[in-house]
Amino acid sequence: MRHYLQTLHPSTAQILHPPPPPPPNQHTQKISTQPCLQPNLSLSRREIAIHGLLLSGTLTIAEPFLPSRARADEENSRTGDDCSYGSPTKRAFFDVSVDREPVGRIIIGLYTDDAPVGAARFSELLSGSSGINYRRKEFIKIMPNYIQHAGLRSYGVDAELANKTGKNLIVDELIQEWENANNRCSQTKNLAGRVGIIVRDPSKPPPKLKLVARKGKLEIDEEEVGTNPNGTEFVITTKDSPELDNSTLVVGRVLEGMEVVEKISKVTTVNENTTSPYFRVAKLIGDKRAVVAERGFNRPYSKIVVTNCGLVE
Repeated sequence: MRHYLQTLHPSTAQILHPPPPPPPNQHTQKISTQPCLQPNLSLSRREIAIHGLLLSGTLTIAEPFLPSRARADEENSRTGDDCSYGSPTKRAFFDVSVDREPVGRIIIGLYTDDAPVGAARFSELLSGSSGINYRRKEFIKIMPNYIQHAGLRSYGVDAELANKTGKNLIVDELIQEWENANNRCSQTKNLAGRVGIIVRDPSKPPPKLKLVARKGKLEIDEEEVGTNPNGTEFVITTKDSPELDNSTLVVGRVLEGMEVVEKISKVTTVNENTTSPYFRVAKLIGDKRAVVAERGFNRPYSKIVVTNCGLVE
């Protein structure tokens, strides 16, 4: 009968008469009861390795991997960047008109603790304590990310009034404070709604070398091209403006009247035409007409004037 079952189906005979268990000293192989990988799935070597570790119990995952948490950990691992500004400790205001039509008041908070030199310069020009102020002075440039005020002139009546009060328009201390701010923080400082004083011109070309006759001898001298800012021009940002970090010292932020800044930013301006081949050639050969034309780009057609300014008690 047994021979008959083996000839009919070998597995049937094994079921009826299972083989004897192995001796105790024989090595046995554990067979996992976990579900096996299906052969029709295409998995990478990394996924197969992880799956094998999971089956063996040597790998445990406490929580899923979150890319946002990884980015946060990377940000927290950075050291040496202190980009925080304290609360403004002094308040100032501008009243602005466009083509003699009042558009509102802008109230600014000054960072006298974080930028003491720049905040002091700005408050002096607002209050008039330095003999000169921003009253009746214009905004001369409207860019996509900020608006720029022309500031005061380093010559003529403005300079004479400043000299009478013992004030000067030297920017050395402002530049030093700007450098300290850049060393402290390498990220964007001119965020939306910030107010900053222009302390240098990043587009200014290097000085030209020329031969000068002195005491019967020829000497090489440097000729400055263009003029440096005098520390009275300022900008108010409408959007984050990292391009200003190379030239502007942040001294405060807009507390009220951001809608007035937005109105100013929408005034029609002279279209920029730097892509014109005529302009490119003229600037390449140093034609002064190109310099004059470039100064006119992004200038408002309307007259935007500070009608009144001062400190808020």
